[in-house]
Formats: sequence, C-alpha cells, structure tokens
Amino acid sequence: MLTIERLTHVYGNGTRALDGVDLTIPPGMFGLLGPNGAGKSTLMRTIATLQTPTSGAINFNGIDVIAEPERLRRTLGYLPQDFGVYPRVSAYDMLDHMAVLKGVATPAERKDTVESLLNQVNLWAVRKKALAGFSGGMRQRFGIAQALIGNPQLIIVDEPTAGLDPEERNRFLNLLGEIGDEVVVILSTHIVEDVADLCPRMAVLAGGRILLEGAPLDLIEATRGRIWQKTIARSELDDHRERYRVISTRLFAGRTIIHVMSDTDPGEGFAPVRGGLEDVYFSTLDASRRAAA
Repeated sequence: MLTIERLTHVYGNGTRALDGVDLTIPPGMFGLLGPNGAGKSTLMRTIATLQTPTSGAINFNGIDVIAEPERLRRTLGYLPQDFGVYPRVSAYDMLDHMAVLKGVATPAERKDTVESLLNQVNLWAVRKKALAGFSGGMRQRFGIAQALIGNPQLIIVDEPTAGLDPEERNRFLNLLGEIGDEVVVILSTHIVEDVADLCPRMAVLAGGRILLEGAPLDLIEATRGRIWQKTIARSELDDHRERYRVISTRLFAGRTIIHVMSDTDPGEGFAPVRGGLEDVYFSTLDASRRAAA
C-alpha cells in the first residue's frame, strides 16, 4: 500500500507543481491521469526518491520514503518519461549492467534474470542488437525489463505509450497487464484509453491537485444520463460554448461533434450518449477551470 499525505512541491522559481496531494494506492494497476504540466512527472519523481518534496509524507509498506529513500529504492522499479541508455550497448549487456547496479550479484543469478526478462518482454531475438537500433516500442519494452529487475513491489511508469504506434501500444499495455495484482503499479499518463484499458482504480491530477479519484466504472456510471451529443458546423462552436457546458469537441468528416454535460435534456437537436472515461476526464477538467475562473 502506498500512502501519500499533503504532498507539496514548490520549485525555486515559485511554481507550485504539487499542492497538498493526498492519495492511497492499493496493490494492482493505478492510473494517474492528467494533462501535460499537471504535476504528474513531479509526483512520480518524488515517489521515486529523485527529488525531495517541500512538505508532506509518503509511506510504502512501512517505509518512510522521504526519510529512508534507500530502503524504497531496493523495492522500486521505475520507467521515467525520458529513458536514457547507452546507445551502442546491446540489450543483453545493458540489462546485465543494470542488474549489477540493482544488486543482482552472482553471474549465474544475473544470467537467469536477464534471460527471463528479455523473454518476458519479447526482446530475446534482438538481445545482441545495439539499443540505438531499437524502435520506440522496443525501447519502452526494454525499459519495463529494467524496471522489473529484482522483483520490485512498487513500479512506476511515466507516460509510457506517448509516441508509440497502435500495435506497439497494445504490446506494451499487454505487458503491463501481466505484472500482477500483488504489486503496486502506477501508470502516469495523459492518454485516457491507457487508463480505461488497464486500471481498476484511478485519479485525475491537474494544477498539482487531485481533482477526482475512484474506480473508472463507478465514475463513468456517475455520468449516466448527463452527457449529450450534437453535430454542428465549426462556425457554431463559440455560440454553443456560451449557451451550454461543452466539455469536449472533435472533428468528423469536416463537422464538429460536441459533448455537453447537463442534468436535463438541452433540446435543440442534442441526443443522449452513453458517457465514457473520456467524458469523466474532460468534465472534471472543465469543472476545475470554471472554478478557477
């Protein structure tokens, strides 16, 4: 169990990246959803002991993460948003080197670990290939392999599918889904589908604050009967924004499809639509912006 209490981080220039974050994350896959600049990477780096917060507390299975960062690192697997490697080194040799750094001491144990992980992430066939020749998806799968060294109990993956093509994204998500329910896995992303596909629990972070937390299915159910859809000309969008609570827009065949949130039928050609996690997310961000205005 990971417990975060009143976590705040203010950078030297005065930017408040985290503002009193409270979260309790049980074992299993947990989605942290938020736009770029929401504070997700700051939160992930803080949990991973790469930076010290201004105030607050983090506890993982009895470990005071801020006071005892070394204890946390022994049971941590981390795939940061920007994962750097030595480009001319082969996948096998790089993973072997990382196993040494993570304390897998004996050559026989390292051999078993490296071979098992390369097979698990489906990179055994390219184990002798330099990492510079890997595709984006292959690099991310290698990143998960290094994060799994030592059987960590807390795994953090930060924006792991950004930039991946659909096939590699599916491969990567399937790999994450196989990690198991007894390990705490935090998936930090701005991609709604990643959370919808994988996570039985989630939270929305924006402006350094937790805006919403719960089970995606429950959060979606709470929007039932409140999401309405209409197709309009692009020139009508501003007028509809003034008259309705428009939570999202998208283009289809040159016309604009809008979703609005309303407890009653807005009329004027709107049709009810079954809400999804995207509607939950956009309505949460919209409510936050309106409150700040």
